[in-house]
Amino acid sequence: MTDRPLLVEPVPAVAGLAAYEIDRPGCPDLVLDFNESLASPAALEKAVGGAKVNRYPDKGPLEAAVAARLEVDPAQVIVTNGADDALERTVRSVVGPGRKAILTTPSYSMIRRFAVLAGAEVIEIPWWGGEWPVDEVCRQVGDDTALVAVVSPSNPTGALVSPAAFEELLDRLPRALILLDQAYVDFTDAENDLAPIALSHPNAVVIRTFSKAWGAAGLRVGCAAGDPRVIDWLHRVGLPFPVATPSIEAVLAAVSAGPDGERIARVREQRAELVELLESLGAEALPSEASFVFARFADAEKVWRGLGALGISVRAFPSRPDLEGWLRITLPGDEANWQRLARGLRTVLAPEALLFDLDGVLVDVSRSYRQAIVDTAARWGVTLTSEDVALGKAAGDAANDWKLTRRLLAERGVEAGLDEVTEVFEQLYQGTVEAPGHRRHETLRVEREVLARLAAERPMAVVTGRPRADAERVLLENSIDGLFAAVVCMEDAPAKPDPAPVRLALERLGVATAWMVGDTVDDVRASCGAGVLPIAVPAPGDDPAPAKAALEAAGAALVLDSPSDLEGALP
Repeated sequence: MTDRPLLVEPVPAVAGLAAYEIDRPGCPDLVLDFNESLASPAALEKAVGGAKVNRYPDKGPLEAAVAARLEVDPAQVIVTNGADDALERTVRSVVGPGRKAILTTPSYSMIRRFAVLAGAEVIEIPWWGGEWPVDEVCRQVGDDTALVAVVSPSNPTGALVSPAAFEELLDRLPRALILLDQAYVDFTDAENDLAPIALSHPNAVVIRTFSKAWGAAGLRVGCAAGDPRVIDWLHRVGLPFPVATPSIEAVLAAVSAGPDGERIARVREQRAELVELLESLGAEALPSEASFVFARFADAEKVWRGLGALGISVRAFPSRPDLEGWLRITLPGDEANWQRLARGLRTVLAPEALLFDLDGVLVDVSRSYRQAIVDTAARWGVTLTSEDVALGKAAGDAANDWKLTRRLLAERGVEAGLDEVTEVFEQLYQGTVEAPGHRRHETLRVEREVLARLAAERPMAVVTGRPRADAERVLLENSIDGLFAAVVCMEDAPAKPDPAPVRLALERLGVATAWMVGDTVDDVRASCGAGVLPIAVPAPGDDPAPAKAALEAAGAALVLDSPSDLEGALP
């Protein structure tokens, strides 16, 4: 607490309110004044771990614990529904129509949102890193400036405000409330903690959260600390019971134990490793003191979608034109997920190899394999169209055309043995002495020159459900057999969508990362399962729009119009 005078004024509506308080005489043990239930159902108490949830929560013990940690009086602390609640209370206490709020940009978007909703005029000053713009902020200040927001470490850049700059700001603007958002302060060095400076001034509020370093985002607990008169305003503008009893009890236990120091240390190590990795992959990564790294990519959307296809979600900012090309990547904090993230980035930005499905990608089989499905069904009196075959492929688990044919027959009420179906199919596809087979209609879908250029850059493999003899024959007939260092066939591994054949291709090539081009949902799912970037292309003869939608829904990172377009899509 400080003896300095408080020159900040709340908005008139707040000035005319009193905090919602519980006033009870004596020490009653039969409490009937708040219309609470006297007991909770046993099932409910069991679900919340025995916490007594029939009564409204008491956040006083947690506020006292936080105050002790910050070395301030409990009257200087308010526990809130996450840091967002603390931010909104702080903004609403002083900001309203006819008042201004000054923020830096880019920064945490909810602060701006709260100020706009409160009716303030918002002034934004660019700050990406380096010295915080104290002079520029002060030049924008007038008698109607009610709030200045400082986020350190900043979100999304991870930049720090220096103690000297922060103290200068407080001294120069005694009539404005300085909001200090320190959601990520646990990930930086102790000397970068601005809370002691803030708490020595009456016109500052410190916002903290238990969502980040403390690992309790789902509990929704945050807090604010400051001059008790300002904290009283925050009590007035929010709900009286903002945090649930189980959350209070859980965070109380966490405060006693402290944050996970080992995880925080590993996050800081990974932070440096991620910056180095990103720069080696051609991205621009900003130095960060938070639990994330902010980086700019030549094609951020492709990286975002590519990582998403591998099951890794990072933050993009599609509604922020000023952040176009940037992604925010959170550090996992554990080794297994860090390795997965690192591999995912290498896969998207620097694949070591290329994998190709054969049918429908390298070779047009619309008049061979797919026609054999139609003609085999006709032997049982069943009429199939090319659209029926495409829908069968889109349904998945359709890498084996013999089994797919049998399934399509069964769906139309015709039961046939797999051996019998296979025999008829092979006669139609391979041909006989009397009748040439459909295989004669197969044509190369990608120019050999394109494949040769791709092979000169990276090793390539074929991953197909064909029998080996058929696969090797079609590669030889089209003079592309020498371009592939490995060919994984039906005999080698379970059929896609099982990822085993894709993993086997990686093993045979001796690589860890790759892109795979396929034309079916099975190809996409097998790629995803193997940690390989799934690139898709509609098969010849398929209706492009629904085919693309099905491939994207299956998880394809990119759907090409033609397999030849892969050359231009590679990094």
